[in-house]
Amino acid sequence: MKRTKLSAFRSLLLLLFSISAAAAFSTHGLTATEAARIRRRQLLAVRDGAGGAVIPPSFSFPNDHLRDAFIALQAWKQAIFSDPKNFTGDWRGPNVCGYSNVYCAPLPSNQSVIVVAGIDLNHGDIAGYLPEELGLLTDLALFHINSNRFCGIVPRKLDRLKLLFELDLSNNRFVGKFPDVVLRLPSLKFLDLRFNEFEGTVPSELFDKDLDAIFINDNRFVFEIPNNLGNSPVSVIVLANNKFHGCVPASIGNMKRRDVNGNVGVRFGQESDDSVCSLFSGIVFLVFCGLLSIAFVLAMFFAC
Repeated sequence: MKRTKLSAFRSLLLLLFSISAAAAFSTHGLTATEAARIRRRQLLAVRDGAGGAVIPPSFSFPNDHLRDAFIALQAWKQAIFSDPKNFTGDWRGPNVCGYSNVYCAPLPSNQSVIVVAGIDLNHGDIAGYLPEELGLLTDLALFHINSNRFCGIVPRKLDRLKLLFELDLSNNRFVGKFPDVVLRLPSLKFLDLRFNEFEGTVPSELFDKDLDAIFINDNRFVFEIPNNLGNSPVSVIVLANNKFHGCVPASIGNMKRRDVNGNVGVRFGQESDDSVCSLFSGIVFLVFCGLLSIAFVLAMFFAC
């Protein structure tokens, strides 16, 4: 019983954190002109095949994985135009495992091979874009770059990151359609796209994916709540502050098949249509659905 309560408390804290995130994060410190310039540079690099790194003949690497990581990180460094906290200042030389905010670990399938397994540039206030060469980081399990000033689109070649477990792109200036590259990441469990400028629809396939957390709030998505929403095995889904419509689907009941020890937290946003408001009104609802001891939390902030 104590373990169940702790799991429920953890999920509730995660939900509350997502709701208060707008107040906690810094604002995007780029003008529209600056952001457009960075996006243009990214598009030119993709079109012209620019970027990459020339490896000096004197450089040697313990394995090809670290050689590829060097190429990827040097291409990324070239795509960074402002790094006020000097997070990438020591990204020089062949020892990529010695770079700040880059974390190496043994390859799961071969413990004798050391690879780049994580990158954490959270709260760096870095301005730039993500180059396609990041697809060379095929051993990456964690990629955190929240609260920066990265612009442009999410590279298609990120779908090569078959071991990626956590992807946090929140609080940046990414644009374009929903980055469907995330649907092709088989190991992904944590997805955070909050506080960007993504637009268009959200693919229903997202909710069939085996994720533990989905944060897509505070973008420009316009979509209908999909019928398969309840298929998702997540602990938390946050959709707030987008433009969605439709009714909460009957598939919500499917969540009884999922985590029998934890809470499922769902937050819909302030922008919704009357069909949803006709179902729910008020501020916060705690609904104990009797779904195998799941406490189903609906935090709905509607102006009904």
